[in-house]
Amino acid sequence: MRLIVISAGVALLVSLFGTPFLMRLLNKHGYSQAIRESGDLLFPDHGSKKGTPSMGGVAIIAAVVLGYAIAHLYTQTSPTASGMLLMFLVVGLGAVGFADDYIKIFKRRSLGLRAGTKFGGQILVGLVFGILALNFRDDEGLTPASQAISFVRDTPWVLPAAAFVAWALLLVVATSNAVNLTDGLDGLATGAAMMSFAAYTLIGVWQFGQSCLISQGPRCYEVRDPLDLAVIAAAFMGACFGFLWWNAPKAQIFMGDTGSLAIGGAIAGLAIMSRTELLLLVLGGLFVIITLSVIVQVGSFKLTGKRVFRMAPLQHHFEMLGWAEVTIVIRFWIIAGLSVGVGLAIFYYEWVRG
Repeated sequence: MRLIVISAGVALLVSLFGTPFLMRLLNKHGYSQAIRESGDLLFPDHGSKKGTPSMGGVAIIAAVVLGYAIAHLYTQTSPTASGMLLMFLVVGLGAVGFADDYIKIFKRRSLGLRAGTKFGGQILVGLVFGILALNFRDDEGLTPASQAISFVRDTPWVLPAAAFVAWALLLVVATSNAVNLTDGLDGLATGAAMMSFAAYTLIGVWQFGQSCLISQGPRCYEVRDPLDLAVIAAAFMGACFGFLWWNAPKAQIFMGDTGSLAIGGAIAGLAIMSRTELLLLVLGGLFVIITLSVIVQVGSFKLTGKRVFRMAPLQHHFEMLGWAEVTIVIRFWIIAGLSVGVGLAIFYYEWVRG
């Protein structure tokens, strides 16, 4: 368990004390987020956020990479195939988000990359991840991902390899965009993601302790590298903790798409490789709700010409109703915490019942 403590601790310290250096660098060069103007439509007043530096996701990714690397160096253990694949997914999606933030900051275009270009980058990274995840068998014949659709463990529904890659791609793109949609208020996505990573840390530790290599039995877990997945989840948890100090309302820095896409990809990768794909819908309940609000809003407007919410994503609907930003953030954190609690209860109940 030293791996987890060191990884989380290093990531926390790097994020907590490294973010101010990034803030100073960004402020020095005037690299701040372009704020969307209202134009002819009514948007929440975010004028006070103008000038706040973005690209804070760089600090989160750096903290995770250093936390993971130092933990393995200190304990003299080797990274696993699952761990390296997850890091590839994180850095790859972070690079796509970085390109988006770069355009927002340097081109002063609040919408960033064109939708097709951004989506194409996510697809490329997700496809490579999905294909590689079916390789790298260990001595027990386990690959980082399984072709079976999973809930709290693999189900009997086994997909052909091509269908699995498409399924993994869907999870990666959907989750990364869900976190991106949630990242609309100070600290909202950071705090919610931190809870999800805490859950996956516990799940990884439990799966390691009940692994079929350690604890033989009908309810043991066939997951290739559960402990290393927990190490990365713990690093993200620590990094989000540290970053939240500076990102909590009123935020002194935004994570930008660099952070939101990387965080969403990490959550999806953890779900795929820990065999908890469908459980992600519960563990990431807040992300699901916010994404559904956008789908409902767009669908309703296209079909009926009417909007269900005053504005989507959902957090902005409550802004338009006059709720204070900090009130929305804290109440949405409560929803995220309840979702994580229910998800962990389902995970544990399945094992106890067995």
